[in-house]
Amino acid sequence: MSRRCELTAKGPQVGHKVSHSNIKTKRRFLPNLCNVTFISDVLGRNVRLRVSTNAIKSVDHNGGFDAFLLKARADNLSPRALDLKRAIEKKRAAAAPEQQAS
Repeated sequence: MSRRCELTAKGPQVGHKVSHSNIKTKRRFLPNLCNVTFISDVLGRNVRLRVSTNAIKSVDHNGGFDAFLLKARADNLSPRALDLKRAIEKKRAAAAPEQQAS
């Protein structure tokens, strides 16, 4: 399983561990990933994704899971999240004509 956020594409970064004697050795900074269940109002179901804690805050800030996915750029999303985004857009497009008719 890759260590990459499915919503923001955050991944491992590299840097140095610096000792007291200033010896630098390579190390990896891993993102803080959590398994989270989001509720999609448009799709009417729960979605389980592996995302960073930063992404959880971003989802809350942008007004929920559906709103975050609609605003997110496609190149940052994982293939699973991209499928969800397309499904949400499709459902919203199908619901829009029904609302205008009534």
